[in-house]
Order: sequence, then C-alpha cells, then structure tokens
Amino acid sequence: MIFRTFLSLFFICLFLSEAFGTMGISLDGTLKYEKGLSRFSYTSPNTVKGGRLVLHDIGSFDKINPFTLKGSSPYGLEDLVFEPLAVSSLDEPFSQYGLLAEDIEVAADKKSVTFTLNTEAKFSDGSPVTVEDVAYSLELMKSNQVHPQFNFYYEDIKGYDLLGERKIRFNFKQPNRELHMIASQINVFPKKFHSQNGFEGISNQGGPAVPVGSGPYVVTDINIGKSITYKRNPHYWAKDHPVRKGMYNFDEIVIKYYKDQIVALEAFKAGEFDFISVNIAKQWARDMEGKKFDDGTLVKKTFPHFNNAGLQGFLMNTRRELFQDPKVRQALGLALDFEWINRSLFHDQYTRNNSFFSNSYLAAKGIPKGLELEYLEPYRESLPEEVFTKPLSTPVTSGHQDVRNNLLEARRLLEEAGWVIKDGVLRDQNGKPFSFDILLVLPTFERVMAGYVKNLKKLGIQATYRTIDPTLYVERLKTFDFDMIVISYGQSQSPGNEQRNYWHSSSADKIGSANYAGIRSLAIDGLIDRIIYAETKEELIAGSKALDRALWYGYYLIPNWYLAVHRLSYKNKFATPESLPLYYSPFQLLMTWWIEQ
Repeated sequence: MIFRTFLSLFFICLFLSEAFGTMGISLDGTLKYEKGLSRFSYTSPNTVKGGRLVLHDIGSFDKINPFTLKGSSPYGLEDLVFEPLAVSSLDEPFSQYGLLAEDIEVAADKKSVTFTLNTEAKFSDGSPVTVEDVAYSLELMKSNQVHPQFNFYYEDIKGYDLLGERKIRFNFKQPNRELHMIASQINVFPKKFHSQNGFEGISNQGGPAVPVGSGPYVVTDINIGKSITYKRNPHYWAKDHPVRKGMYNFDEIVIKYYKDQIVALEAFKAGEFDFISVNIAKQWARDMEGKKFDDGTLVKKTFPHFNNAGLQGFLMNTRRELFQDPKVRQALGLALDFEWINRSLFHDQYTRNNSFFSNSYLAAKGIPKGLELEYLEPYRESLPEEVFTKPLSTPVTSGHQDVRNNLLEARRLLEEAGWVIKDGVLRDQNGKPFSFDILLVLPTFERVMAGYVKNLKKLGIQATYRTIDPTLYVERLKTFDFDMIVISYGQSQSPGNEQRNYWHSSSADKIGSANYAGIRSLAIDGLIDRIIYAETKEELIAGSKALDRALWYGYYLIPNWYLAVHRLSYKNKFATPESLPLYYSPFQLLMTWWIEQ
C-alpha cells in the first residue's frame, strides 16, 4: 500500500478506548497503543492552538480536486480537508487506527470487512457522515471520474452492502492480506454536496466550489495558480479524537506558489514563508547561511527517518523504439558517473539507490534462494540470466579508469544491439542517429544532466535536456509523451496494489498511470500478484525481492540516489514534541508542531 503508507494486515487486534471506541489493527496482533490510545507518542500534550503558518509549493494549480486526472490541485488539500475511515501511526510500520470508523470487523474468510461509523463524524457543513456517503465514495474511486491510480488501488473491492444506519460491508473479489486496510484508506466524500455541485469541483455558478470534507481544515480563499488558504474548522468533529490530539494546531495555513525552488529559497530567506524542505544538495551546503541563520532567526536542521526510499532514476520510455532493447538501456546506465556527481555537485550527501526498495528490508540481497527463487523459477526463460546469477549492483565509477571501462562496456552493448559509430555519431543500420530528449521539471537537475550528456556524447549519442513548465510537464507524463524523465517511486513498508499502477502490463497504456516506462512483462505481472496476495510476511518479503530483481535487470531506470534524513529549515517560532515519528514526510511532521507563545 502507498496512499496511507506503512500498513499491512495478517493478524487483527481490536480494542476500545473510553472516549471514541478507537480501533487498532496490526500485522502480528501487537500494537504500541494496545492498552488504549489517548494520543500518539510523537505528539505533545502541551500544544497550543493558534497562529498562521505560511508554506510554499512549486508551479501552480488549476483545480480544487486532488482526485481527478486532469489538471493540478493545490498542496495540502487531500490531507487537510478530506479524511479516510482509519489513519496510520507514524511510529509503527504496520498499524492503523480508526477515525471515521470506530470499529472494523474483518470476516473470518477475509473476503469482506465491515465498518461501523463514528456517531460524532460530521462534514464541515455540519451534515453527518453516513454509510451512503461511504458507499458513494467507493463507487467514485472505482469509476472513470477519478485518477486511474485509484482504480488500480481499489480494484479488488468488488462492492458493498449497507447493513444498517451506521454499518457498511465491503466485499472483496478474493482474500488479500491488506485489502481490509486498503478499504479503510478510502477518503469519504459528501454525496449530497457532490450531487449539487458536481465532483469536478465546479459550482452551478461556474466558479470553483469550496470543497467539503470531514477534515480539520476548510478552504477559505482560492487564488487559482497563486495561493490557497486553509482555516482550522472550530467545529471539527474529531478535535479531541485520540488520533488527532496534539495535531493540526495552526489556525490558518497559507500555501504560496513560486516558479522554481531557487526562487522559493530566496523568498524563504526573505521571510515570505515559514518552513522549507530542501531537496537540492548545493542549496543545503552553500545557500543556507547568513545573518538570519547566525542569529537564530532561521533554523537549519536534519531530521532522521526510516522511510522506504524506493527508487529515483532516469526512466526510459520503452514505448519509444529507441529504448526497447534492454542492452541499449543497460548501456545508457553505464554512462552515469554517480561518484563524480555526488562529490562535485552534492557535497557527498547522497547514497546511491541499490534497489527498487532502497533503505528497506524488502531490498534484494545476494542471489535468490528459497521462496524468492521459487517465485522466480516459472519465469526463468523470460527473465534475464542476471536475475538468477548476479546480486543487484550499480556500475562503479570511483576513478577515471572505471568511467572509461564503463563506457567501453556500453559501446560493446550498443554494437551488439546494432548501433555503430559513423563520423562520430552513433547510428543504426539505416543510418539514423541515436538521439533523444530528457524532459525536466526542476532546473536544478540541468547541472546533473550536463555531465551525463557529456558522457553520452563520448558514445556518439546526441542527447538534449530541457526544463518545461510544471503544469505542462504533468500533462506530458500523463500521456507518456517523453523520451526520458527523472522520476521517483516511493515505497511503503508494505507494498501492494499500487505496484499494478507502477509496473503491470494492464497499466502500460492507461492514460494517467504511473507505469511511465511502459513495462509489459508476464513475469513482472506474476510477481506483482505474489506481493498483493501474500498471506504472510515471509511471502511478502520474498515476492518483493523477486520483483526487485526482475525490475532491476530490466534496466528500465538508471538508478539515482537517496537521503535517509529530511533537510528542513524554518523560522525559529515553533515548539515541537519531544519525540520524532519514524515513518513520515516533512508535512506530516509539521502538523505535530505549534507556534510557540
């Protein structure tokens, strides 16, 4: 699972707290808060509500609906305005606690799950959250009105039964270790509001309708493409709920939009907003300095985390004839000099990705054996030999000779694929030059691409790179209109249905899917099913490692790098809890802070 991450289910443990009947579910029947949850330990009992938080985002937005395919929605909308039936704990890898649902009952055969709604749950317009709203939300998530990623994610929930005023049962196509958890992640929408205003977010008057959800904030001001303002709902139904205590402490949250991260950093240092997560190594090493940092007005600090790093890489679109040969894709990977990039551009801050599940217990190690090998054996004829004989590894480029050797090996692979150099240009048997375009959304990546393109030129390859507008970039990705892009696939501690959206043959031609590489492989399809329908942790690990190998030696992405800390800077006006969560984003961390009085 990925939308509400770090969740899984095998054994189930339910308990009641005095105030809200909070329900807890875990992988092995044990829960950190099994004696009764009053608040999460990474929150504080001493928070103070109030104040204004100003944040930023890059690009713009042109819609007020984060669930549809077309357009871009504003930052924070899904997390602040809408709510699911249950939420994850950020300090447990496999747990979830009830919110809109006060009780969850999983059938003995695991073919269904029954939710009992909290009697206090209300939308921001004051109307109660009903089972009809839950049913409508499930239908919506399985329809063509939403982004196709939701169709893939909820595919195995076949329908529902209304069992009473507060009870609804979701029925599954077949047993699945995590479908109960996936079902509880569905955001619940007000059916009546949508029937009057439409799901697309356009009111009867033709302007953007202010979205209605059950979350802690409401939208109060919309300046399309430039800013959006959220205000804390004083009548929020769950303000004293154990899974919300000590969180969402700001009276007002404003999101301002900037053209790029360089402009945004200068705006931050000038005091235009309060908090920034820095994802550019050079900025962190050289640009976060000056009087405001010296006198303590601005704080610069790293926060460790244990998130599954997944994989970032230069992705090749195999729908393009140029990238259909695995030898070509492997050769292009040999041209990347990571050590030079890390040393010269990143100040040695990064670790290279070594798996599609980097920084995780799910990453494949050594050569396959046991259950992992058993899962791979049926596909031996269709998978590369390296899957069975070679540990996952990246090209070594610690010195000039290593780089030269890698380029010589790349040239050999290209020749085997039918490409030869003529007049300094790599050409196919018809004389067509090897040329492609790298599409970027962040101009800061241009300095990385300059070195990479230089190495490609030594192979006779004519590669260009360019940065385009974020909105246009998103649309190009949705329709797979690119040669190569830089992409990051985040992973949870419990991968599942989202893998279909990433790599499955059924998503290769579905507009808006995350299968940007255009992967069509029966072996990969089968290994994805091993993950989704795993019944034990052992089967999940084996399936993930087997999939890791098949993807790695398909050479669909050129592995990049990751960081096991969040690099954060902020105005020295916040108070923070004593404990950090383990699995979190900067935004989730910030929602546990408050403004110091």
